[in-house]
Amino acid sequence: MKYWLPLLLFSLAAGHAHAAEKQVIKIAYLSQERTVPAALSNLDPFIQNKGQLGAELAISDNNTTGQFTGQQYELNKVVVPMDGDLVQAFNKLGDDVGLVVLNVQPAQVNQLADLPGAQHKLLFDAVTSDDELRGSQCRHHVLHMLPSRAMRADALAQYMLKKNWREWFLVVGPTAQDQLYAAAIKRAAKRFGMKLVAEKAWTNDYDARRSAQSDVPQFTQGEDYDVLVAADEQGLFGEYLDYRTWIPRPVIGTQGLVATAWHRTHEQWGAVQLQNRFKEQSGRWMEEEDYAAYLAVRAIGEASVRAKSNQVQAIKDYMLSEAFALQGYKGKPLSFRPWDGQLRQPILLAAPRSLVSVAPLDGFLHPKSELDTLGYDQPESNCK
Repeated sequence: MKYWLPLLLFSLAAGHAHAAEKQVIKIAYLSQERTVPAALSNLDPFIQNKGQLGAELAISDNNTTGQFTGQQYELNKVVVPMDGDLVQAFNKLGDDVGLVVLNVQPAQVNQLADLPGAQHKLLFDAVTSDDELRGSQCRHHVLHMLPSRAMRADALAQYMLKKNWREWFLVVGPTAQDQLYAAAIKRAAKRFGMKLVAEKAWTNDYDARRSAQSDVPQFTQGEDYDVLVAADEQGLFGEYLDYRTWIPRPVIGTQGLVATAWHRTHEQWGAVQLQNRFKEQSGRWMEEEDYAAYLAVRAIGEASVRAKSNQVQAIKDYMLSEAFALQGYKGKPLSFRPWDGQLRQPILLAAPRSLVSVAPLDGFLHPKSELDTLGYDQPESNCK
């Protein structure tokens, strides 16, 4: 017996040492509180923590896998107040946190990416759709999780082409974001052979909430078209276009039929399980930003397991390789475009209460990946 006791103690000590040797992957989630926008409707409450709960769910999934791979994932959540210093908060993350999920405004993405302390980190943009951040203003240590505006517009154009709804009436809102969305729509129209029969700006002369029944018919009168395309990212008027136009036509764009990364009506390819798990955790539906943050953290988990590393460069190299494939619950594996850091992904075409289609649609072919029929392909990209 006296010989067995030291052996038993040695085995226990070795087991504890093995547990302590788990490879730790540290991830930061950095966001800043935002002002509550003016609401067009009380039906959709403002959600301050969009994104964060998706990251938390993904960390749980990563650590489930990590039990078998000897890896442990830690999420450091940093929420900066509206009047707080975002740059200071980023710098406080330290050199030992090399993987950062960003939930910040488009202008702040490159502000943080250009900091000296960010040059050896890998940043995940989880909320923007700006084409310039993937194009002329790209940074090669920033990966983009949500579809760009160009990808969304191309997804809509593919479906319109399939339906042979080729003549578009474009209504553009007053904000800079609306102008960017309109530019993406015009690019898609030209790319897929659509015709813009009219373009009008929605100005403050119209109050959709007070006089939609009279304003919208008058505003849309005088042209024949197949679809009315709304460019209203802030939701100031787009919801009031449907059923009020002078001639009976469907609404697409930022309202009506929308192109989105995620939608509450999506249940195929195992999505219902993700929807249910998120709703059980948070008490609400998963939003686009939640899905994007979830994918960012899950991508880190997938790459670190396959690369068997917690080093930023090894994780990045694997993510941008052809071997990387991420389950996104949309029927096809997701991957990153190495030329601009954009996540390749199918795009859902959804009405408020139903999933209508998923792009890319059948028949739109590409020599490498059909997913690259959406947005800027490598020869078109001006990311240097």
